[in-house]
Amino acid sequence: MKKKKINMLLFLLSLALNVYLVGKSIVMKNLFEPTDEEEIILSEMVQKTIESDSYKRLAEKEEVIAIKTDVNKFKGGVFPYNLEVNVSTKKQTYHFSCHDKKCSTMDISGWSYSIYQDEEPRLP
Repeated sequence: MKKKKINMLLFLLSLALNVYLVGKSIVMKNLFEPTDEEEIILSEMVQKTIESDSYKRLAEKEEVIAIKTDVNKFKGGVFPYNLEVNVSTKKQTYHFSCHDKKCSTMDISGWSYSIYQDEEPRLP
């Protein structure tokens, strides 16, 4: 009888853990990984970022090391404001996002820590 209860408890714990892990991976994928359509839009946003006046002024003052795209559906969740382009320099990482709903221009919407303050670029 005791062995049956232990087996049932282990089964329920295993089932709960699996449901949690699968649910977490599905939620995280939907919230932070771009869809195929968003990938195309992000690629176009990188081009608009490079062409923007804000980027040109930034590139004159600081050495741009990396450009990375990001999706964050927690941040408003409305297209195009949940998409951004991150431009990393030695000093900071600058976040570029769409200036308007049509995403005609890109502007700096914020900045944060850059790993390149403490580390060197990965490429030789």
